[in-house]
Amino acid sequence: MGKGQHNTPSSGNQDQQLETGTLPTQHRLPTLSEIKVKIPAHCFRPTVRQSMSYVVKDVIYVALTFFVMYQIENRFKYGSLLFPLYWYIQGTLYTSIFVLGHDCGHGSFSFYPLLNDIVGTILHTWILAPYYTWKVTHNKHHKNTNNIDKDEVFYPQRGVPYKPSFTDNFLLWFPGLGWFHYIVFGYAPRPINHFNPLEPIFYNKHLVGACMTLISYSGMCYLMYLYASAFGFISLLFYHLIPVSIFACYMVIITMLHHTEIDVPWYADSEWNNVKGQLSTVDRHYGHVHSVIHSIGTHQIHHLFTKVPHYHLEEATTSFRKAFPELVRINEEPVLMSFARMFKIFITQRSIDDDVRVFTYSDDANTNKKKLS
Repeated sequence: MGKGQHNTPSSGNQDQQLETGTLPTQHRLPTLSEIKVKIPAHCFRPTVRQSMSYVVKDVIYVALTFFVMYQIENRFKYGSLLFPLYWYIQGTLYTSIFVLGHDCGHGSFSFYPLLNDIVGTILHTWILAPYYTWKVTHNKHHKNTNNIDKDEVFYPQRGVPYKPSFTDNFLLWFPGLGWFHYIVFGYAPRPINHFNPLEPIFYNKHLVGACMTLISYSGMCYLMYLYASAFGFISLLFYHLIPVSIFACYMVIITMLHHTEIDVPWYADSEWNNVKGQLSTVDRHYGHVHSVIHSIGTHQIHHLFTKVPHYHLEEATTSFRKAFPELVRINEEPVLMSFARMFKIFITQRSIDDDVRVFTYSDDANTNKKKLS
């Protein structure tokens, strides 16, 4: 990873404190077991009481936000002017709900798989995310992190030449559409439909879970139909669907920035191993919403150890950084600036040759690929 431990663009030319390239080769990388012993043991032990307390708290916040906005709209002549603020707050809270369901999918919510799946299904279905099928594909991502040939989304694409596209430019301004496209069509050239239980990845081992996702999602759609019938579609749109779209924007921004930066290597399958892959992620701070969305930007530890619940991520990260400073990746640039910068680089440089073994993005506009061996 070079000499430094921070990947922090600090000026207009995006000077990097980390050198571009792969993980350091002068020393053997630690094993996961060697990293794990440096982290307090209690960080790996979720409790139902603590996990459920976050669920209760977030549900109360969501309900309270809805209630306050409803009162403002109906009691004040120009109350509807505050809807953009409501959308931002509620969309952020929906993202926090997603993160709790994300813990359920990893088994870091509790030691009880059935409880995890019940809570995860309820939380994700409310925000129109297909819980069980996304859980399966997301765990596949964790098993193949930054593997060019096997990862799940936002990976470099072999043999697909870059062509300017209105769609790509549009997604820069409305990234949430990318989330809905992904859950229906997957990410080319490895397509998958999260609503099709007969997809090969679901059919044999996960058919029941995939069907339960489809049933619960259909039930949520029916509840939305009932709400729209009683209060009107505009009310459904303003109070729920637009916040869902804001959450979808969070999903695309967060997911892309976890693994997309100019010094973060992507490996061909022949070069990839688990430790290198899991370390190829970036910690970012999401400002005033960082704790609201449950520190999901603290991502290196999450990838190294998915069983660490969100409420122990910061403590585990502190221990990891102290023990292995040479392995740490941090980017302190404001998140929206990072997304705008890296999305443009990603779009123009994601096309790579078939024989590329290790690939990193470059901040040089005239460079679209690197071959390292």
